[in-house]
Amino acid sequence: MTPPSTLPDLSAAVSRTREAVESRRRFIPVTMAGLVLVLLFAAGSARYTGFLEPQVALNLLVNNSFLIVLAVGVTFVILSGGIDLSTGAVLALSTMICAWLLREGWPPLLVIPVALLAGTAIGLAQGCMIHFYGVQPFIATLGGMFFARGLCYLISTESIPITDPLFGALSQTRIPLPGGTSLSLGAAVALAIAGVAAYVLHRTRFGRSVYAVGGSESSAMLMGLAVGRVKVGVYTVSGFCAALGGVLYTLYIASGNSLHGLGMELDAIAAVVIGGTLLTGGFGYVLGSVVGVLTLGTIQTILVFEGTLSSWWTKIVAGALLLVFILLQRVLAPRSAR
Repeated sequence: MTPPSTLPDLSAAVSRTREAVESRRRFIPVTMAGLVLVLLFAAGSARYTGFLEPQVALNLLVNNSFLIVLAVGVTFVILSGGIDLSTGAVLALSTMICAWLLREGWPPLLVIPVALLAGTAIGLAQGCMIHFYGVQPFIATLGGMFFARGLCYLISTESIPITDPLFGALSQTRIPLPGGTSLSLGAAVALAIAGVAAYVLHRTRFGRSVYAVGGSESSAMLMGLAVGRVKVGVYTVSGFCAALGGVLYTLYIASGNSLHGLGMELDAIAAVVIGGTLLTGGFGYVLGSVVGVLTLGTIQTILVFEGTLSSWWTKIVAGALLLVFILLQRVLAPRSAR
């Protein structure tokens, strides 16, 4: 029989173990996302010759740099408990502003800040609508999506090619890496943005406030946090990231078009959720969002290697993964977040 004096110690040990298990539950979705990515790569390398080449993996970053930047911005919004449907349209608007202003003879070093400022302003306006006027994020960002897409058609209904020498040089710039591999400038920018975002979310007061607001807005208000500033801030960050994604997209595709980024906002949201960020807010990591984008990119790469499958299989597999990860979040999320 256990002596009475040891019962409190045993109870405390059980409590500590339970807390340790609960604290690690949040890492399970992002770990599962990483595992899915590894399994996809393993399956691809087993089926196709050359799939495991280092440059194939780096090309995932090169071909999806703009989506990584979009997903980073959307991560801020979803962590705060919101949603942003305007990112794809803001990306398209950014490409149109760059292409149109370059065609009008503006210097490229001035065109890029103008495009970034336009996207940031749309994000700021959406955040103000949501905070000051109580508009639901879905409605506010849906309006932002139509507004940005409409401005694209106002600028031009046709595709505008980009022939500026500086944009051409930036698009061709490659950063050499060991083993004869290389990385594009856009991919390097995307990784830098992800690193800065991770630092802001985990090492700054603003980042901790984003998690707190997403976990429980009422509790965050009682703690004295600047909830309004956080809500406006996350949509501003998302708008900036969408505009920067548009600039990177112009380097990737060398044109501005009103139809660019159609459905890309949903790809970004899917990548964030597959990466383990809780849709109700409060839990998630930027690294998970990057893994989510790379997972979608790996599916596309497998389809390219297969050669006989339709690109719609990317949507089908992504949809299945999305449903699985939403169910996983439902099971693993803390009770307060369900």
